[in-house]
Amino acid sequence: MSSSNVINPTPYLRTSREFPEEPRILTRELDKMYLDVANNVNTRIIGLFPKNVPAITGERWFLTGNLPQQTLRKVFTFTSTSSINHNISVTSPSQFIRCFGSYTDGTNTFGLPFATSVAVAGLITFYVTSTQIVFLVGAGAPALTSGTIVLEWLSSS
Repeated sequence: MSSSNVINPTPYLRTSREFPEEPRILTRELDKMYLDVANNVNTRIIGLFPKNVPAITGERWFLTGNLPQQTLRKVFTFTSTSSINHNISVTSPSQFIRCFGSYTDGTNTFGLPFATSVAVAGLITFYVTSTQIVFLVGAGAPALTSGTIVLEWLSSS
């Protein structure tokens, strides 16, 4: 992939900086550098995907005025299509905002759509209730030997 095809082709942190020798000016430059680093790091999504333990994603959602809600992420692995208790405390299933996964039949890898509570022919899909991850196996879907699901949700407070 060419770097001219990406949406953010410039580095998000400066890679070099010249520091003045005069202490007063150096102090201002160091303060500015710290703010640059902190602002750039704080606006990035945190790339932690822990199994069975929630992690803060770094995203902030402003759905109810000026008070941000943070999002959290949790990874689940599975070896069957039995429902999984997710042990995530939510007040509404609509707090789940990004859910995705994949699975294998031992030979090929398939996407695992976050879908409806109605089985779809040829697919294994899943949906989330306030307590469980529920799988649906449509007629003709490839067999499942193992897989991974990622759930992201809005915090309650």
